[in-house]
Amino acid sequence: MKELSVQSIDKKLKEVSYNELPNFLEEISGDSRIGVQKLIKKYEKKYKDYQLELERIKEISKYENNYYNKGLEYIAGVDEAGRGPLAGPVVAAAVILPKDAVILGINDSKKLSLIKREELFEIINKEALSISIGIIDPQTIDRINILQATFKAMRKAIDGLSIRPDMILVDGNNSITDISIPQKKIIKGDQKSISIAAAAIVAKVTRDRLMDEFHKLYNDYGFNKHKGYGTKEHIEAIKKYGLCPIHRLSFTSNLL
Repeated sequence: MKELSVQSIDKKLKEVSYNELPNFLEEISGDSRIGVQKLIKKYEKKYKDYQLELERIKEISKYENNYYNKGLEYIAGVDEAGRGPLAGPVVAAAVILPKDAVILGINDSKKLSLIKREELFEIINKEALSISIGIIDPQTIDRINILQATFKAMRKAIDGLSIRPDMILVDGNNSITDISIPQKKIIKGDQKSISIAAAAIVAKVTRDRLMDEFHKLYNDYGFNKHKGYGTKEHIEAIKKYGLCPIHRLSFTSNLL
């Protein structure tokens, strides 16, 4: 490899797949140039981090693999975004991933940056066997309460799947009401189940994009920033401008 410049080796390392990386690092291990040795250390760490990430993915796939090993074929993760805000809909997502799905970086959506969530959203949409969204508007939330509206959004998401799941994994400590499909509730499920983590990301990104659109209609409130949550800025805007059509009356009556 000494005939290659350090820059060329760096370029090659950026292009090589993780599966090929150990062999390539072995090939260049005898190159004593300082620049090459620095690259070897850098990419050895990168490969180690990759192996750790694979272990983490394996760990958060345990629930799914348990059901696959029992003969079930399709597992849907279900989660919501928007239970707590003062404005906007509650959004639920149902996601069925293929067996042995490996989506690097997938995690609790709240721990991810905006850029990373958007990136994973695209990957999930590409990799998933089926994705469905359920959206319940603020008026319905006010009429039936947020918990029932959340269940309704989840049922809509499940009903919209193109594949009927054999099992549903749902985030939280409440079982979804009025569904016939077997389900398992998992507290902090978006940290423990790859399917729920995928659903959480889809729900979060979908809702955030909706709130960005609502900001264009009602731009006095800063919906593009706080997404309807009760920040100081949002509460001050409500007191100044009053409520708009997407505010939840049952959440804001004490602010007026």
